[in-house]
Amino acid sequence: MWGTPPPDLLGPTDMAIALTTAQDSGSSSTPAADGRPNLAWREMVTPFEAPSLARSIWQVVSTLVPLAIALYVMYRSLALPYWVTLLLSVPAAGLTVRTFTIMHDCAHGSLFEKRWANDVVGWFTGVLALTPYVQWRRDHVLHHASSGDLNRRGHGDVWTLTVREYQAQSRLGKLRYRLFRHPIVLFGLGPLHLALGQRWRSRSTASGTKELASVRETDLALVALVLGFSALIGPLAVVKIYVPVFMMAGAAGIWLFYVQHQFEDTYWAAHEQWDYVTASIRGSSYYKLPAVLNWFTCNIGLHHVHHLSPRIPNYRLHECHAANERLQEATTIGILESRKSVRLTLWDEDAHRLVGWDALRRTRQTA
Repeated sequence: MWGTPPPDLLGPTDMAIALTTAQDSGSSSTPAADGRPNLAWREMVTPFEAPSLARSIWQVVSTLVPLAIALYVMYRSLALPYWVTLLLSVPAAGLTVRTFTIMHDCAHGSLFEKRWANDVVGWFTGVLALTPYVQWRRDHVLHHASSGDLNRRGHGDVWTLTVREYQAQSRLGKLRYRLFRHPIVLFGLGPLHLALGQRWRSRSTASGTKELASVRETDLALVALVLGFSALIGPLAVVKIYVPVFMMAGAAGIWLFYVQHQFEDTYWAAHEQWDYVTASIRGSSYYKLPAVLNWFTCNIGLHHVHHLSPRIPNYRLHECHAANERLQEATTIGILESRKSVRLTLWDEDAHRLVGWDALRRTRQTA
């Protein structure tokens, strides 16, 4: 089985933490979960892993300059009725999502060839998105190394219980899980968790010296920015401008991450049967978005391609998808269809699919 991602996707320290066995699976032909061999999958993705310096620089410039302009226009609009500022916060939120996605590519080392360039741009864009870059990079590596593994949940994924696990919970445990999975909590309060929950971390498997330093550096940078702009335009103006932008951007980011892994025919397996390639292609959706939304999200809707090879720059994901028939077998989800995902709350171990609360009622009726 392909029980681990290949070493070139992870740093040596992250490998030691995330993997139980480190091996380069690039030439493996071991069967995947669907019974077909995962033949030379590295050959599918390697041609698309080289970044273009010009395209990467343009992507950064075409994001941060419009974001600065959008925030400035929002500031000028405060002289008008506040609903005008709120309308202007929509494109600013979209640009903030794009800023975060650029940080995401830098964390994977895919935006630039040089690590220092990824780290500089990643740190700066992380501050703008209220995210400690090095800490988030570690968390996200663990997510890639364990996505779809029932025995290694809890690394950057949405809390998901199996049907039997839910049934074994106390009343309080069931209520807690139902509240967490409610859309108002996930997408309404979730951005507050992103804004506040990343301000401090304690030492753990995912948080070493470098990661904790990253959290402190980001917090200090944010304090400096808030104090500086508060002195320049006033603290109330800072709140009126950035809070709606971040809340919308945070909700959109959580939704993107949610729908790309939480769909009916997604992939979960016990660690002994877990397969990296199958988890990438079957456990991540192709969220087919209109061109303008693809631009704002840096093509992250092609999540199955990204999970198979995080080294592919976001602007080359479409190329890789179009060139490989196997990748086109991933579950495709449109905007209208994606709304159904919020009703899926539990993993059915027997049916091997995500189900909603109604499945529990049917189980009780047939018991």
